[in-house]
Amino acid sequence: MSSEQNIPSPGLGTWQIKNPKKCINSVKTALETGYRHIDTAQIYGNEEFVGKGIEQSKTDRDEIFLATKVWIDNLSSNDVISSTEDSLDKLRTDYVDLLYVHWPGGDYNPEETLSSFKELADQNKIKHIGVSNFSIEMIEEAQEATDGSVFANQVEMHPLLQQEEMFEYCQENDIYLVAYSPLARGNVFEIEVLSELAEKYDVSEALISLAWLQSKENVIPIPKSSTEEHIRDNFASRDLSLNKEDIRKIDNIEKEKRLLNPGYGIKWD
Repeated sequence: MSSEQNIPSPGLGTWQIKNPKKCINSVKTALETGYRHIDTAQIYGNEEFVGKGIEQSKTDRDEIFLATKVWIDNLSSNDVISSTEDSLDKLRTDYVDLLYVHWPGGDYNPEETLSSFKELADQNKIKHIGVSNFSIEMIEEAQEATDGSVFANQVEMHPLLQQEEMFEYCQENDIYLVAYSPLARGNVFEIEVLSELAEKYDVSEALISLAWLQSKENVIPIPKSSTEEHIRDNFASRDLSLNKEDIRKIDNIEKEKRLLNPGYGIKWD
């Protein structure tokens, strides 16, 4: 990427980790394991616990790439500013490294919403502007509204939803592709190709999926986990190198299965 800051991989996803103790321990364990990328969102209801986990880990803030997302109810100009300031308070930080538009729905308006994102960037409250669950056309609108400042698009991506067109577009436009649900919500354990490779490399299907994603330039998986074993296991994927033939086997999986399609401003095919 052309930016001086990279997104560390893999990241820790925190969706659905609402139990305060579990969330704090997950973030703390992840940072102590070596993760340097933590992902949360306003709608997750756990920003406060993510902040406490970071604090308890005693990891220097400038070593952490911290991302959160503005929910669809907060995308009017004024609400972007006020809700982000609330997020910063909960996260116990002066800035986030990446602030996403969570979905292009609700109060989202490219010009108005993203002008507030630019204002936050000018105030050094956010380092980078991101979008999430955007189509290519929507990213192009966001690029126009931010003078080409879109840093990342976070989308569902895994061996059953490979995002070929989006991947190609992001590569051509120097945009990170952050992959949520990288284990297809457990479906990776039912994919024959992944099971065969898991046996070959003597690892889990989860690690095969995460290693496959990380084999692609500027694709960053953010697996969610609240158990110490899985957090450490997932992090080990960064050291697993699949050979080109095995990467191609996963690339050639034809079945497509989208797992999240709530229709917030965009209806996937």
